[in-house]
Amino acid sequence: MSDMRVRPAEPGDVPQIAALEAAAFTCPWTAETLRTDLTQNKLARYFCLEAEGQVRGYIALWLILDEAHIINFAIRPDYRRRGWGELLFRAAAAELIGAGIRRLTLEVRSSNAAALALYRKLGFRAEGVRPHYYDDNREDAVVMWADLPDPADLAVMGEEERREDK
Repeated sequence: MSDMRVRPAEPGDVPQIAALEAAAFTCPWTAETLRTDLTQNKLARYFCLEAEGQVRGYIALWLILDEAHIINFAIRPDYRRRGWGELLFRAAAAELIGAGIRRLTLEVRSSNAAALALYRKLGFRAEGVRPHYYDDNREDAVVMWADLPDPADLAVMGEEERREDK
């Protein structure tokens, strides 16, 4: 889709994000919780994947020092398995690198094979388990971490790619 873009979320996106939450999660956040987090939590950063004027996915993070905790990450169910989650993550990661973030963490249901595979593809590694983490069914959460490249390393990599193109 040519009009697909990743952008910072705005308060007006909350109804669509809440609908996406309800479609994606068994224990979705309410619209009011999302609105409060987006507008009042100084640590929170939200990014939307928008196509055809609609929010098709979003990622919510809390930035703490040089780390970011991915709080929620979802793509509308009817738009999954198209590479959009990876696109959204990589665009958000580029913004985080620019903001000085060096590490990312998240929890994911131990039964969510698709999410685990995506996170591994994105460089996350499982580093622990939170037993009985999820309230709805007491399922364990896999705790995953990923390192982001240093901006100086990216500049060097970009220079190497430019030399190779000549």
